[in-house]
Amino acid sequence: MGRFQDKKVLVTGAGRGFGRSLALAFAAEGADVVVHYNSSSAGAEATADEIRALGRKAITVKGNIASHAEVLAITEAAYGAFGRIDVLINNVGDMALDQKSWREMDEKVVDHTLAVDIKGTMFMIHEVGLRMVDGDGAGGSIVNIGSQVVVAGSPRAPQYAAAKYGVIGLTKSYARALAPKVRVNTLGAAFMETEALKNRFDWKNGRREEVLAQTPLARIASPEDMVGPVLFLAGDESRHMTGQFMLCNGGLAMVGA
Repeated sequence: MGRFQDKKVLVTGAGRGFGRSLALAFAAEGADVVVHYNSSSAGAEATADEIRALGRKAITVKGNIASHAEVLAITEAAYGAFGRIDVLINNVGDMALDQKSWREMDEKVVDHTLAVDIKGTMFMIHEVGLRMVDGDGAGGSIVNIGSQVVVAGSPRAPQYAAAKYGVIGLTKSYARALAPKVRVNTLGAAFMETEALKNRFDWKNGRREEVLAQTPLARIASPEDMVGPVLFLAGDESRHMTGQFMLCNGGLAMVGA
């Protein structure tokens, strides 16, 4: 029996990268998974096939989380397929990957980052959390994928840091609003060497070495390194935690109690 045996889990952005790793990890722990995607259709179907190969159920659902109407459609599809959602993982986020410096002020890029990271996260928490609270089940758990950027800041893309601060505000607000049936927490994730990060201009031009030199554990995290902390926040081991921001960054940015 896995830690999430027969639970129903919705992972946003599960067609590739960290979202894919999370979806497969939940399935390996016994969960049925809603694999959300927006543009990576082939990746989402591949993730779903791998989940089914583990003996679990999976559906794929497309949608832009920055649109409330599309979030409603995502939620309805998930509940229509599984009847309930026990765990929501808000993995989707925009990091303004193509931006090289804070000097590059592009209103469209700023708007998109804030829309996806703040509006999108809010819409997902709101719609799924509402159903978790009003349903007949035992509530649920919501984990937002945040970033240690809220500690260090981002001289490259300040709107990204601002957006992730917004996610902390949403976490605390909905943790209070949805209590005691639903817990809401955020993982302060480290730099993860996904393909997207490896292809970033600053990462290929000295930033990786700088981060590595400042990280006490002397390594850059893989997506798999962040899976365990997310499962912890989603599961019963963290049952007395809500409204929290938990750093997992190799010691890169240490903050006081």
